[in-house]
Amino acid sequence: MPRIPPRPLMCGLILQLAGMAMAQAHEGHIQGDTADPVTAEAPFITDNNVAMDKMMAGMGGKPSGDVDRDFVTMMTAHHQGAIDMALSMLKYGHNEQLKRIAQEIIVDQQQEIAAMAMAVGDPLPPSVASPTQSPDTQP
Repeated sequence: MPRIPPRPLMCGLILQLAGMAMAQAHEGHIQGDTADPVTAEAPFITDNNVAMDKMMAGMGGKPSGDVDRDFVTMMTAHHQGAIDMALSMLKYGHNEQLKRIAQEIIVDQQQEIAAMAMAVGDPLPPSVASPTQSPDTQP
């Protein structure tokens, strides 16, 4: 009957084999015909980072002493950030269900921005058509 190696030795061998298999799989991924998913997603990530930076800057203003106005200022920046991220989804995304959700986010956030502006007596933001497709392909 063959002798079974002790557990620590067996575990080490399994881990070593798993590591070799993962390294080979990783090499095959890099050298394969498929595009690197991180590189392919870079424009989307860049757009989203710009939207997030703009949103955070808009939300970080100095308090004015008017809680209502400060709330509207911060929430408008927050909602515009959601709009910008949804536009990026329309531009780069592939899932039609998520694109429809992105369109709804845009419309909903625009309506909330307008309602908040009206609540503090500010003029309404300019009216814009809701997107039905990627911003790059609109006429």
